[in-house]
Amino acid sequence: MKLNSIISRYVFKEMIPPFIVSVLVLTFIFLMTKILDITNLIVNQRVDIISVVLLLIYSMPYFLIFVMPMSIMLSVLLTFLQLSSDNEIVALKAGGYSTYELLPPVFLFCLMGVLVTSFMSIHGLPWGRVSFKSLAFEVAKSNIDLALKERTFNDSFKGVTLFVSKVDMRDRALIDVFLQDARRSDTVSTVVAPKGHYYSNPEKLTFQLRLYNGVINQVNLDDKSWHSIDFETYDFNLDLAQAMSSMEDRPKDEEEMSLTELRQALLKALVKDDQYYLTLMEYHKKFALPFSCFVLGLIAVPLGIQSKDAKRSFGIILGLLVFLVYFVILSAGWVFGEAGIYPPIVGMWMPNIVVGALAVYLMFMTANERPIKLVQMVLSVVKWSKRLVRKTGSSPD
Repeated sequence: MKLNSIISRYVFKEMIPPFIVSVLVLTFIFLMTKILDITNLIVNQRVDIISVVLLLIYSMPYFLIFVMPMSIMLSVLLTFLQLSSDNEIVALKAGGYSTYELLPPVFLFCLMGVLVTSFMSIHGLPWGRVSFKSLAFEVAKSNIDLALKERTFNDSFKGVTLFVSKVDMRDRALIDVFLQDARRSDTVSTVVAPKGHYYSNPEKLTFQLRLYNGVINQVNLDDKSWHSIDFETYDFNLDLAQAMSSMEDRPKDEEEMSLTELRQALLKALVKDDQYYLTLMEYHKKFALPFSCFVLGLIAVPLGIQSKDAKRSFGIILGLLVFLVYFVILSAGWVFGEAGIYPPIVGMWMPNIVVGALAVYLMFMTANERPIKLVQMVLSVVKWSKRLVRKTGSSPD
């Protein structure tokens, strides 16, 4: 089948609407995972909406490198599921078309997904990470109360670790405060207080913690002595400007690096330690994830054709299960690659190899009119579950 034939154009156009819907829905789902953080920033931290929207935009490239392959697979799967349900696949085969001749528009569609995902992975992700970090610093400078987070060990201040069980931003009240001060080389102080208040100075970027009815435990590292002090009121000052400057001077992590910076980091590495493996895996991930659009799109073709008697909801569930398997293999590869159990290139490309090999096998079975037992088993389980639900719902109490 030629790429510009009527059938190819028809199949290609049929994949566009479910792709758009999939991108929008999956992106919305990913953004919903941030809804609590967004609500906290707007309501409690009083961050302006423009800054929140920009932070979400800078987070989008990270979402899209996973959303694009999922959307490609779902759009291909739903398209061929619809073609199969409407007996259009049967009509095409009766007209002399084989299953392989339906692949050119799928390959073109997947290629477009590869290009978009590659752009997001190579250029969009580093840009988003760096921009997010810069904007987060600006937001923190304008609202330094953001440095206080509930139930989180905050070590942004050099030599100081702060933990607060509960923070009331309106009353500036602190509940169950734990503070460790190791700024002096010879003494470590631990402060515990059931309550306190904080006072901030946005112009000087400073915090003052005022704690009540607590205890200070001091350990002298030189002579190994220890003593404890009870207090009614204790003031402790923190310098946010110094903490921010130290964080800004930190080297980029792997996701913030461009492709060139990743290559340079790999070339400069003197030993193959954990940092080297992390950098190498990030380098290969920038190519492996975009290529997943091909293998996931290819495996969706036989799954859609074999699921003739299924509904679109079954196609969505089946597609998400396939991507879940892909993601589990990817996560396992990341863990084993980071540990150096096998080369990072194997860990990052193994999901594509496994799913790609399975896609070729399923395509061969479908092209030769052989049923795929796994799909038939899943369909049978779904039908049995529906019948069971209907019987349960119709039975009297």
